[in-house]
Amino acid sequence: MSSTAGVRARAPLRLGFAGGGTDLSPFCDELGGHVMNATVSLYAYAHLEPNEDNRLRFDSAEQGLKFETEATAQAPLDPGTLLHCGVYNRVVREFNRGKPLPVSIRTTVDVPAGSGMGGSSALVVALIEAFRHYLGLPLGEYDVARLAFEIEREDLAIRGGKQDQYAAAFGGFNFMEFYEGKRVIINPLRIKPATVQELEASLVLYYTGRSRSSSQIIEAQQNEIERKNPQSLEAMRALKREATEMKEALLTGRLDRIAETMARGWLAKKNTASAVSNDEIDRILELARANGGLAGKVSGAGGGGFVLILARASERHRVVAALAQEPGRLLPVVFTHEGASSWRQML
Repeated sequence: MSSTAGVRARAPLRLGFAGGGTDLSPFCDELGGHVMNATVSLYAYAHLEPNEDNRLRFDSAEQGLKFETEATAQAPLDPGTLLHCGVYNRVVREFNRGKPLPVSIRTTVDVPAGSGMGGSSALVVALIEAFRHYLGLPLGEYDVARLAFEIEREDLAIRGGKQDQYAAAFGGFNFMEFYEGKRVIINPLRIKPATVQELEASLVLYYTGRSRSSSQIIEAQQNEIERKNPQSLEAMRALKREATEMKEALLTGRLDRIAETMARGWLAKKNTASAVSNDEIDRILELARANGGLAGKVSGAGGGGFVLILARASERHRVVAALAQEPGRLLPVVFTHEGASSWRQML
C-alpha cells in the first residue's frame, strides 16, 4: 500500500580502490570479476510525493531538467530524465500490476554527472529505494542492486558494469565478486577504525572539472575483451589480482601495500583502453607525486571526473596545497558504512 506522505531516499557514491572494469561483461561472465570499493559521504537523493491530479512529474534538479506527462503505465523515455522514466516503468510493470502511479520525483546528486563515482547508478538505487518505501516492497539489498542493474543495462541499454549498483545498495567497504548469469557475491569487510581514519587523513579527492561519458571507454574495453586482445586481457587479469591484494592490504592496515597496489592497478587500468587517461590526468597525477603523493588513479572508467590520490597523512597537506592552485575542486574523503536508505518526509 502506498502512503499519502512523501518519501525521501538516498544512496551513497563510491570510490573504486581496485578491480574496476573486471565487473564488465564479457570478462566477468567468462573469467569472473573482483572489485574492491568503498562508499563515501556523498549521495544521490530522491524525493517522492504523491500527486492528486493524475500527473507524473520528474525534476532532475542537478541538471536543471524537468519532464511532465499524464500518469500512464508506460512513461515515454524522456532523454533528460531517462533514469527516472526507466525506474518508474519497471516499478509500475513489476510491482504495481501495471497501474499508473501519479507521483512527483525530484532528484539531486552531490557530484556532477560523469564524475566517475557511480552517481548515475546511485541515483537509480535511490529512486528504487524511494519506491520501495512508498509501496512497501519486500526488497533487500541484493534485490535493489540487481533491479538497478537490470534497469540501467537491460531496460535502458546503458553500457557499464555491475559494481556501482551494489556499492550504492550495500554501502561500506566491500570486496565484490561477479560471475556468469548475474551471480554476484558481496563480501562486507570489517576494516579497523584506525585504518579508516588513516585513509581519510591520507586521501585527496580532486575533481578535474571535466565530466565525461563512460560509455565510449566501456565500449572500447568490452570490444577489446571480445576480440581477445592479449594486452587488454592481461590488464584485466592484473586488475582482478590487484583487487584481492587491495582487500588484504585494507584488512591488515598496510598503507604501503595500499599505495603499491593502487599504483600497479592504475598502470593496468590504462592498458584496458587508450582513453582511460589523457595529458591532463597524467599532469595532475605527476603534480601530486611531486608534492608527496604515493599513488593515484582516476575514479571510474577514466577520461575525466575525479582523481583519487594517496599520500602519507603527514604529507597530505602538500598535495592539497599544490592542487588548490589548479582550476579543479578538492573534496574531503569521509567513508560511510550505510547503504541506500529511506524515510518519511518531515518538512
